[in-house]
Amino acid sequence: MNLQKIQLTVPGQQTGAAVLTTYLLDGISAVPEKQRPAVIVVPGGGYSFCSDREGEPIVMQFLAMGYQAFLLDYSVAPNHFPVALQELGLAVATVREHAAQWHVNPQAVLVCGFSAGGHLACSLGTFWNRAQIFELIERTPKEVRPDGLILGYPVITAGAFRHDGSFESLLGVDLSGDMGSDEMVLTEKALSVVSLEQQVSEQMPPVFLWHTLADQSVPVENSLLLANAMRRNGVEFELHIYPEGRHGLALANEETGGNDKTLTVPCCQTWISLVQLWIGNHFKK
Repeated sequence: MNLQKIQLTVPGQQTGAAVLTTYLLDGISAVPEKQRPAVIVVPGGGYSFCSDREGEPIVMQFLAMGYQAFLLDYSVAPNHFPVALQELGLAVATVREHAAQWHVNPQAVLVCGFSAGGHLACSLGTFWNRAQIFELIERTPKEVRPDGLILGYPVITAGAFRHDGSFESLLGVDLSGDMGSDEMVLTEKALSVVSLEQQVSEQMPPVFLWHTLADQSVPVENSLLLANAMRRNGVEFELHIYPEGRHGLALANEETGGNDKTLTVPCCQTWISLVQLWIGNHFKK
């Protein structure tokens, strides 16, 4: 296995570069030049930190499936939109740029995000063709576009069902405080931009989406609003809603839940095998 840490620098970073860690399977003699799908894992953490529970344990699952895997440690608060989005776009472009060297299928570069990381992944799926977002990192829309999205209990909407903490960290605002009229107008405009159900178009890549009905932190309506928007725009997606399970389940087993029994939910553990089937149906190894 080839492990590297690559620094990704974009304009506006206040706390140093983002880090893309590669987890690359070596070629074997039977198929030395085999190209594999690549999955970039984007942990959650409310845009205030990157959760280790939604990082390397997820990477290992994709490696076991035979995919090349990557982990993005992206910039969080005090960095604000669109810094992390530019970093993720640069990460996708970097994987494509090294596709031959890393034995990656350049037409099968996927992003897997959880919670606020799901918002970041979905943001790339909706904003990839916005020149004003990516022109400063000198990459083309084709280079930064993900070929597929895997979203676990994602933050999506900045409307009635929003997760305040994620958007406060993303935008650098206090949604619980009193704002003057001018500040309120600017804040509402910014919220509408990052409310992703409003940004879906027919050019969004295919999506695998899962959530739990019992999620009290990021309500299931986030995924339902996204699914409805994708349906209206003809975007291909697969949606799974589990009847139980709190927010932040990751693999929903003891590997990512540890001694916290509320993070081990057997019915939710199927998402990883379902996503393997989904990837296999869309992208050949």
